[in-house]
Amino acid sequence: MDVDRAQIARIVEEVVRRYTAAAGTTLSAPPPSPASVGASPPDPRPGVYGTLDEAVAAARKAQQLWMELSLEKRAICVQAMRDISLENARAMAELACAETGMGRVEDKYKKNLVAIHKTPGLEDIEPTVYTGDHGLTLMELAPFGVIGAITPTTNPVASIIHNSISMVCAGNAVVFNPHPRAKGCCLKMMALLNGAIARSGGPESLLNSVAEPTQQTSQALMKHTGIDCLVVTGGPGVVREAMRSGKKCIAAGPG
Repeated sequence: MDVDRAQIARIVEEVVRRYTAAAGTTLSAPPPSPASVGASPPDPRPGVYGTLDEAVAAARKAQQLWMELSLEKRAICVQAMRDISLENARAMAELACAETGMGRVEDKYKKNLVAIHKTPGLEDIEPTVYTGDHGLTLMELAPFGVIGAITPTTNPVASIIHNSISMVCAGNAVVFNPHPRAKGCCLKMMALLNGAIARSGGPESLLNSVAEPTQQTSQALMKHTGIDCLVVTGGPGVVREAMRSGKKCIAAGPG
């Protein structure tokens, strides 16, 4: 005997009705899985993640997309980064002073302006060509890939602006670990820069960080296999640790 879909649906509905009537209850949705209980919702700030692994994975994906763009499109995105930084330079200086309790707004503002206007751009990565009796040599610079950047509490926003512009100009993505006492202003600035990049046609998470940076996440960043290079601004302790990481390292700080 042939049974069509409508008949099957009616049979199933009748079986469920009889079962629930006999049990004196109604069927309900299954309970949430243990992994979803108490899970934090995604962070609304672009590039901010709950774990370091998530931040690194997002950076690696974004860096591949970034390298597919033309230099012309990259230049448009970088100019948008400078523009959004300039629009928010004073507000971010005020936020940095309020959060860290260090420095003066006017001085922080000037630092931000220097980072915006003086950080080298794409003009520093132009190809070089040599010709002579023995032929021609073309030299083109290549990105490291994903850079792990540790930024200080003394110079938070300007460091984010400067590092972001210089690193993405060269074709890199970044995973930041801001100083915990400056995480609010740093993650805010990073999110603004990410938004500017995305609106200009670039990848959404070229700049990344954990939502709660700590000394432990800083150490994990230095050792993470998804990080190709380290850029560290901080005290002598963090600089020494970065220099011992085994990775290419550009580090500076007092001592």
